[in-house]
Amino acid sequence: MQINNNQKGNMTKEKRQTLNADKRKVIADVFQSHFEDNSKYKKQHQDAITNYNLMREQAKVKMNDLVRFHQPQEDVDTIRKMIAKYNSSGGDLHHDNCFYVQSSTPRMDKDYNGNPKEVYDEVQIQFHADCDFLTSYYRDELNAKGIDADYDVRVDHSGKDKSPTYYKAETNVRNHLGFGGRNDESGNKMYHKDEWENDFKLWVIGTSYCHSRQFQTKDYEWFNKFKSAQENVILAHKNLFANVERKMEKLRMGLKSYRYFDQAKELADKLGVVLNESVLNESSSMALSIYSPTNLADLLTDEVEQTREEKIAIAKQLLREQQSVN
Repeated sequence: MQINNNQKGNMTKEKRQTLNADKRKVIADVFQSHFEDNSKYKKQHQDAITNYNLMREQAKVKMNDLVRFHQPQEDVDTIRKMIAKYNSSGGDLHHDNCFYVQSSTPRMDKDYNGNPKEVYDEVQIQFHADCDFLTSYYRDELNAKGIDADYDVRVDHSGKDKSPTYYKAETNVRNHLGFGGRNDESGNKMYHKDEWENDFKLWVIGTSYCHSRQFQTKDYEWFNKFKSAQENVILAHKNLFANVERKMEKLRMGLKSYRYFDQAKELADKLGVVLNESVLNESSSMALSIYSPTNLADLLTDEVEQTREEKIAIAKQLLREQQSVN
């Protein structure tokens, strides 16, 4: 079959776009977003957070009733008056957000010598939160700001040693949540750690040592479920990452064997992933735009590191300006 000049021209215009490492990374990010957004584990993670939030509000009411049952407000007021009169000799009060809840009915167990003994089960209920929990709780927020909230679960999943990248991500996460260095000179900024620390506290009789007091209750099993609800947020985060990462491991291997964009496009179409060639052009323009002399100067003199979203916005704006000129 003879090919005319017009057909030759169309073939020239439709030159296949080749892939490099940067473009494969951009394509992989598109697939990862699709896998996450359509994963049942993402909904399970969101549901775990919602369930914890609901139970937390109930736990505040239950804990207040429980503590005030064992330590009535009038007793707290009496100790406060004694402290005002006799200083430290008047007694101990502590504004606490950590409580040990104990079962009201003992179970039979054995001591070190094998003799039977009664044991009261207990569970620690904390209304503040550690960094691991808050990392899972605020995962979407952290990732949206370009902070890798999956740094720790990634190491657990891969079984590899912790790298400098891991420790850099750990520092970024801890700083954002309020567990690390703080750049707020005024000292008035409230980080997530502070918000959780101050969200719920009760005055209790005793020292700051949380385990020095146990509050027995018939609602022990409910508090145990509340503790599990907190742990489920972290577990759901791990399951979400593992599910998506298993797919991404296969995808990255496949992308390495692809030389042209249309091969990735064919795969995307079969999986229902929206992938357009413009995402590669946008990525290339972004790199050129952000590191142009003007913008690079701004980045180097800016006291606050720009987020990934801010950089993308700058690149898109410059791209629009360049297209309007052309």
